[in-house]
Amino acid sequence: MAFPVDLRRCQVTGLAGTAILALGGETAGALPVRNLLAPASAQAALGLVGVYFGVVLLISAWVLLGRLVRGPEPPAPRALLLVLAVWTAPLLLAPPLFSRDVYSYLAQGAMVDAHIDVYAHGPDRLGGPLADEVAPMWRHTGAPYGPAFLAVASALSGLTRGEVPAGLLGMRLVALLGVALMAVALPRLARHSGADPGAALWLGALNPLVLLHLVAGAHNDALMLGLLGLGLVAARDRRPAVGAVLVTLAALVKVPAALALPAVVALGVRSGRRPLPAVLTTAAVSAGTTVAATALAGTGYGWIGALGTPVSPHNWALTSLLGRATGALLAHLGSGLAPLAVPAWQLLGLAATAVTVLLIWLRLRPRPEYALGLSLLTVAVLGPAIRPWYVLWGLFLIAAAAPSTSVRRRVAALAGVLALAVLPSGGPAGPGQLVLAVSGCTLGVVVLWQAHQTAQAPARGRTA
Repeated sequence: MAFPVDLRRCQVTGLAGTAILALGGETAGALPVRNLLAPASAQAALGLVGVYFGVVLLISAWVLLGRLVRGPEPPAPRALLLVLAVWTAPLLLAPPLFSRDVYSYLAQGAMVDAHIDVYAHGPDRLGGPLADEVAPMWRHTGAPYGPAFLAVASALSGLTRGEVPAGLLGMRLVALLGVALMAVALPRLARHSGADPGAALWLGALNPLVLLHLVAGAHNDALMLGLLGLGLVAARDRRPAVGAVLVTLAALVKVPAALALPAVVALGVRSGRRPLPAVLTTAAVSAGTTVAATALAGTGYGWIGALGTPVSPHNWALTSLLGRATGALLAHLGSGLAPLAVPAWQLLGLAATAVTVLLIWLRLRPRPEYALGLSLLTVAVLGPAIRPWYVLWGLFLIAAAAPSTSVRRRVAALAGVLALAVLPSGGPAGPGQLVLAVSGCTLGVVVLWQAHQTAQAPARGRTA
């Protein structure tokens, strides 16, 4: 007999998961430096186990909800949005989880507010408590973000007066705004693409990566994706100029969103415009938006030269891993080419990305949103820098525009695996922490299995 699945069970299981992982984050999360505990301490160890126990519950609830969405009586999009709100609630006041990037955002906003060139200097130039919270590898590097996001960060810095707790809450509210915009755009994009709006919301907004990294981690990718989604909706609704403005603003948060400008052009052509005017209009609107946003932010155009900031030889990326392995082999062989291995592999990855994106667009021109989703996923996977939440760039649009359920299932499986890939502190994993993480996952599986057996017991008794 199948395990009984209903919307309330999904709500409760997911709520328990986010509540437990938020509670575990109080001792194992990306806490302010004054509150950090030694990883070997009992409180930190218990928190780490709790976080992974909660993540397993959340993934389970999401999978069960997916079965319900694909069932004969799927919940309406409004009901799914309620589930999203319920699952999100415990994370609102939780400490930052899975990354310390939010502290970088706050420090960079304070730098803009203090008229320090955020692209020429790292947060170390700011000094003080905010700079101390930034992860060491980013403390001395310029911001890779566009002027639209830095304007938001600067305004938040002025409102919170540099207070870390208020700043963290403010950044989380900005991220929640981005997630809300994503949730608004997804059903409309799905309907335009002939896909199921409920399935799009399930994969694109209720995804564990969204909750763990965009909400709990307060990443600015949420704002980028929200603006990007609304821009594509506007272009679909025969408002290409509005679409170009919104997509450009998304790119002025994080530059990968600029890949959506060709989609705006393609949607304009599909609505009856001639190709050359569509290209020229989109380019002019995008350029005007960039100039206006940069002038309002007061940051200048240093962000163009700072785009290489995330491209570190120590980044977690396929090309970086291959480069380091190749460099180690060359060094062992005594070759003087060892230092060139990582840059060579990164250059090869960029070339492979460009070729793959070109082939995607040549093949999928009639489906611009789907082509864009696959392109952004390619950039995330083959690029010189990757984090688990980068996968959401492509997953968001694949959820709305993928032509088959098999594609969605593969992407969903990838998301489920990546949800377990980062420690709640955002730092590197030692052997002891890996053991604790596996213990938390195992505990979650055992509890879920026991709940499954308990639910089946009455049915077996009736059958007997």
